[in-house]
Amino acid sequence: MSGQLKVGVLASGRGTNLQALLDHVRGFEARIVAVASDRVDAPALERARAAGVPCSVFPRDAFPDRAERDAAIADWLDAQGVELVVLAGYMAILDGAFIARFRDRIINVHPSLLPAFPGLAAVEQALDYGVKVFGVTVHFVDEGVDTGAIILQRAIDLPAATDAASVLTALRPLEHTLLPEAIRLIAAGRVHRDPSHPRRVVVED
Repeated sequence: MSGQLKVGVLASGRGTNLQALLDHVRGFEARIVAVASDRVDAPALERARAAGVPCSVFPRDAFPDRAERDAAIADWLDAQGVELVVLAGYMAILDGAFIARFRDRIINVHPSLLPAFPGLAAVEQALDYGVKVFGVTVHFVDEGVDTGAIILQRAIDLPAATDAASVLTALRPLEHTLLPEAIRLIAAGRVHRDPSHPRRVVVED
């Protein structure tokens, strides 16, 4: 991709990962050109507005079904020229048509070392299992739940962890580092599918 990679962000909540992107990749390797949310009151929208990034809201109750809402989001992202879609705390499942439209151009950050503990409440799942090492994964999005090819992972030892909130607090700096790093790598053309293993991603040095 030539020039700055045009990134669209989908966010449902506070937008701390969006802020990390605004702080660390915007204006360098990539440009955040659009932020969309499924929640009118998402603080992420205020972060986008403060940064002068176009934003739009697609509330669930404004559309008859998920397919129509996701089609509307995809149309809006296309109109903004988005080349890469980043899910940054987006709490809705995208339908297959949306994923097909942006095939291999959607990434997500997840608070576990996938394929362990996919889906909601990943940290709670890990705590219930008694794990001592937690982590963060940035991966491509496919039609499954957190089943897309892994781009980057980072782990942290928390042998005494018993509380999900404290684990999430410890993981947040990893998310804020790993997600911008993945976007920089993609913008530089250094992320490729391994032709001999379609689920594997090769990251060039």
